[in-house]
Amino acid sequence: MQRLPLIAPNPPRLADYRDALERIERSGIYSNFGPEARRFEEAATARLFGGRGASLTVANATLGLMIALKDAVGEGGGRLAVMPALTFAATAEAAWWAGLTPLVCDVDPDDWTTSALAEEQLLLRHGEKIAALVPYATFGRAIDLDRYAWLARRHGVKVVIDAAASLGTTDADGLGFGAGAPFPVVFSMHATKPFAVAEGALIHCGDRDTIERLRAMANFGFAGARSATLPGLNAKLPEVLAAIANAQLDRFDAVCAAREQVAAAYRNAIAGHYAIQPAPIGRQALGFFPLMLPEGVDREQVIAALDAAGIGCGKYFSPHLGEQPWVREVATIEPTPVADALGARIVSLPLSDRMTAADAERVIAALDAACATPRIARVHAGQPRIAETLIVGGGPAGTALLTAASKHGLLPALAPGLVVVERDATIGGGQLGRYAITSDSTAQTFLTAVNGNPCPEISALTEHPSARAVARYQDALGVPLVEVGPLLRVTGDRLHRIVTDHGGSVLTGHEVVAIRRDDDGLWRVRIRDLATDAEHEQIARNVVVATGGHQPLDRLVAQRVAGAPLTELAPDRLMQSDDVLTVGGFEKVADLLRAIRSPRIAVIGGSTSALTTIALLLKGQPALPLGVGAITLLHRRPLRPFYHSVEAAQAEGFDDFGPDDICPVSGFVYRLAGFRLEARELVLRMLRVDAREPDPRVALHRIGDDEARAREIIAGADLVIAALGYRPRAVPVERVDGAPLRLAADEGGALVDRHCRVLDASGAAVPGLYGIGLAAGFVPWGKLGGEASFVGQANGLWLWQNDVGMMIVDQLLASRGRQAA
Repeated sequence: MQRLPLIAPNPPRLADYRDALERIERSGIYSNFGPEARRFEEAATARLFGGRGASLTVANATLGLMIALKDAVGEGGGRLAVMPALTFAATAEAAWWAGLTPLVCDVDPDDWTTSALAEEQLLLRHGEKIAALVPYATFGRAIDLDRYAWLARRHGVKVVIDAAASLGTTDADGLGFGAGAPFPVVFSMHATKPFAVAEGALIHCGDRDTIERLRAMANFGFAGARSATLPGLNAKLPEVLAAIANAQLDRFDAVCAAREQVAAAYRNAIAGHYAIQPAPIGRQALGFFPLMLPEGVDREQVIAALDAAGIGCGKYFSPHLGEQPWVREVATIEPTPVADALGARIVSLPLSDRMTAADAERVIAALDAACATPRIARVHAGQPRIAETLIVGGGPAGTALLTAASKHGLLPALAPGLVVVERDATIGGGQLGRYAITSDSTAQTFLTAVNGNPCPEISALTEHPSARAVARYQDALGVPLVEVGPLLRVTGDRLHRIVTDHGGSVLTGHEVVAIRRDDDGLWRVRIRDLATDAEHEQIARNVVVATGGHQPLDRLVAQRVAGAPLTELAPDRLMQSDDVLTVGGFEKVADLLRAIRSPRIAVIGGSTSALTTIALLLKGQPALPLGVGAITLLHRRPLRPFYHSVEAAQAEGFDDFGPDDICPVSGFVYRLAGFRLEARELVLRMLRVDAREPDPRVALHRIGDDEARAREIIAGADLVIAALGYRPRAVPVERVDGAPLRLAADEGGALVDRHCRVLDASGAAVPGLYGIGLAAGFVPWGKLGGEASFVGQANGLWLWQNDVGMMIVDQLLASRGRQAA
């Protein structure tokens, strides 16, 4: 039986177009946008794009993307170009050559094109740092260009469409994809594409001026005389290839019709048994036919079985863009669970000019047989029978433990028998990057995790774009947390690799349902796969809870302020600070207050989140109409600024502290209780320290001084924001008999003791159970420093990645030593 190769290039034969070659020889023009190239550009515009706009030939699609992006953004300056994970490497490479940092995001689970939700979240999160959107028309599928035009207007962002596989894609009326688009749409004419030449590309745009600028850029930047007036390179299409393109255009309708019949036969034969892109409204140019294998099927054995049946098979795009080594070194990569699943299960089936519907049916029959073969069921690698340590949560706190170990060269020793369980698709980032605020830690603090780290894989991150983005804020009052998230994720990626390379395991996309301590002293941990809901049990000697904190709604019901229930004081005007501080939170506040000319806002709490909330309300754009005293901060404890030394405090005339307020280790004043960076500046103004003037829009009210006035302020506010701190998001802990083990945190106390051991309700440490992270309730002591007067808990990434993390690591390694003995 005839073999069906995955791709069978079928460009026009030059020997059949002798007249075109003789024309080129007579003209004496072999490049430089000669008559053959111009003839093709005009004919393509007329026949493929309905005569709209203009088109430009270039030597290949990668060069086309490069000059289109360079023209769109000018000097990239390290700004971001958003692109999907499911695309070819050239998309990221073109952006990088244009001076942009690729920002790789997830794809839509239905049609496999760029996730609209992911794009819009990134635009909100990164704002003007995003210079361009570079969506890919995945496998030739048309995407909504009107939506991209709207995004360009709304966010002031440039758009370049990677349509490498889409020449021949049409709408229901037969008009070519991209016709008249307000931005460049770049098509490939590589020999493997449906519009097969040998090499080449076509750029189409509704704006003729854009096309003429790109023409000059493709010709060394020569806009007129042989003198560069624009950034340029040599991207011209040779006349011989233009002649082939003209010949292909003449027969292209027949080529597309034949391919469409094969594609339709594939869809009919599949009959819903495999996940595929939805059938298009018009025509989709397909260079091959992509589909997803069922869960649990071994792709490599399927490919081998098809090959034995005489059928070529590929796996575009696997590895996807976010999994490729060079991209991981230069790009910022968002969690991509959909692309990860697609990349792991996608296969590409042959679809060529010479195939028939019967060939497609033969391919699917062979695929059905391969997938039904019992021997190719995927074998899932089991976790260790007894893990030494299981970390519940791979966010900033969970991975801080690993970072602490790496900074002391101990991660290879900790990794064997280690299991990390994380709900997200990646470890490291957690929820930190979703906050639209500035950190209360400096850029240098975040960079200490990678600078000088003895693990070369981690220290190399100092040159990664995410680290450089954080480093740009070294002299600023903190770092926007949206910039911190990518650094934490890429660090988490390196930690992930080190752990698995040294015998550990990282389970992303999983959650711990409950942990139970048996009478043998071991922990039984129930773990759920979020994709399938399947559960399995993992036994562990030690468990570290790093699940973060949250602001539970039931706390609002029980909370009393100035002697009255908060929900009664502000029943329909109440938000929690976490809702305000996350991306989109300020916009939510603005929407709630839109109809109020001079809104009054009450912020309740004396924590960093309360001060950060006020800072966001003051500087958010477009600005809220805040008059004098529009925001009132209601707090119980005095507001304290942090100082690096007693002398620094005295130099500013601040003397509201005593010996117990000075850290004996560092000499810092209010090391733990004091506000830092942006929140500190706001407090210093409120307290009029060193002749600072308060912001007239902010007023202070200490609740204990006048509770009646506090109730009056809340009652008169148009919006009340509760910044009451966080409670631990603890995993259910069970006794030997399965009954709940009550913890101190369940009774309103701290989750952990001074050694980071989880406490039960009686205050006793639970053997083999540790906690770290937001709302754990840890208070530094001894060599960790801190002022004696401090009341509360200390949180901070630096603490977790250093002394606090090492406190747990030392106990875990000591436990292993005892076990070995």
